[in-house]
Amino acid sequence: MTTQPFDPVRPDTALSPPPGCPAHAGPGGVTRLFGPGYEADPLRVFERLRAEHGAVAPVLLTGDLPGWLVLGYREILEVVRTPTRFSHDSRHWHQLKEGKVAADNPLLPVIGARPDRMTADGDEHRRLRDAVNDCLDRFDRRGVRRHVTHFANQLIDEFSRDGRAELLDQFARQLPMAVLTQLLGMPEAYSPRLVDAATELVKASDKAIASNDFIKEQLAGLLARKKERPSSDLASWLIEHPAGLSDDEIRNLLWLVLMAANENTTSLLASTLRMVLTDQRFRASLAGGQMTLPDAVEQVLWDDPPTIVIPARWATADTELAGRPIRAGDMLLLGVAAGNIDPAVRPDLNAPMHGNRSHLSFSGGPHECPGREIARAIADTAIDALLLRLPDLRLAVPEGELRWRATTWTRHLVALPVEFAPRPPVGDALPERAGLLPPRRPLPEPRISTPKPPAAVEPAEPPVEPRHTWWDAVKGWFGGQ
Repeated sequence: MTTQPFDPVRPDTALSPPPGCPAHAGPGGVTRLFGPGYEADPLRVFERLRAEHGAVAPVLLTGDLPGWLVLGYREILEVVRTPTRFSHDSRHWHQLKEGKVAADNPLLPVIGARPDRMTADGDEHRRLRDAVNDCLDRFDRRGVRRHVTHFANQLIDEFSRDGRAELLDQFARQLPMAVLTQLLGMPEAYSPRLVDAATELVKASDKAIASNDFIKEQLAGLLARKKERPSSDLASWLIEHPAGLSDDEIRNLLWLVLMAANENTTSLLASTLRMVLTDQRFRASLAGGQMTLPDAVEQVLWDDPPTIVIPARWATADTELAGRPIRAGDMLLLGVAAGNIDPAVRPDLNAPMHGNRSHLSFSGGPHECPGREIARAIADTAIDALLLRLPDLRLAVPEGELRWRATTWTRHLVALPVEFAPRPPVGDALPERAGLLPPRRPLPEPRISTPKPPAAVEPAEPPVEPRHTWWDAVKGWFGGQ
């Protein structure tokens, strides 16, 4: 099938948005997924695009680079489950091949090709994925939860006497990075600068390139140290894995763990706390036992996902999606926030989704988000610790005064001010690394993977996935299963 390329500078009256909308200021009237018009209310932009274009809509990214935003639940699953049609490797991108992507475009650190499992496909992807799964199997599951609780209590101690706190900066932004740097084997790297660098990178700000360079420098130093002095951590285990990973592969896998888990966890933690503090029915359900904290986290993942648009796939050949012709090399973006509320699968948005993990918030298929289970674990463990320590926690401002910040990829709170009765710190009740890491165990032989056929497209009603233990899920961080 031969299709015409999507050209944003040639107006198509059938695709043109209503004039005068600030979110639609791109060439040809195509919606920009960046800038003030979009960032003011991306969810409203998604719904307008769905109404105008259906399940797949033309959009522009930073630098007015064209792409397709996939808004339909079924269509997103079709993309992520068929990597032979829609690759995660940006080397298929015709804009890149044609030299139309500036070297300093802040999108490149996020969507550029790297030697890791997120940009690889097929056998190479399975090799990288299996290596990480083998290494994650070596962590002690109870120790990881104790580790989250340990750091949560340290952070709570810093503000518990004050009776007031800003939970985004003082808790949600700090805790994930503190946990992740320990698991990777780089606790000395944890600092406000590392937290800020991760934030700037995801924002695709003008500091994104420099921030990415700083993070890569930290990981290069980690790799060099662990080659000389291996320990019981993810970096050391990847180095010695029989898959024979190269230095570039290890650095990029560690980058992926750090970035994916940190950003998703920070936003998920803040959004779940907001819901607990502002929705009386929600908190009453928790208190009355009708809902567990893991249930609460899943509800937030349906209604307020930490990532609203997941980058990116590229068509490997001319094809169609939802009746829309897609040219080989076209970029597709996964509008998971829109997919989660697609009327085709959620006609009643007020219906609770307790226990239902079939949302799209962590993508799906072989490239399902590597940070998904650490995000869930940190969120519910940390909130449990916070409510145990400060049971009278309440919002310090009217709910209507809460403000949000959006980027192309994310939407999250600007601040979450709270108040509570002052309480004394509890001190460090746990040894620093007690129970976190088990004795070193031998690595298994390399896995022999065989390709699986693409799964069928999800039925209209999202299925309820079976419950698993937390650690069964953590072992699937990188499994894509």
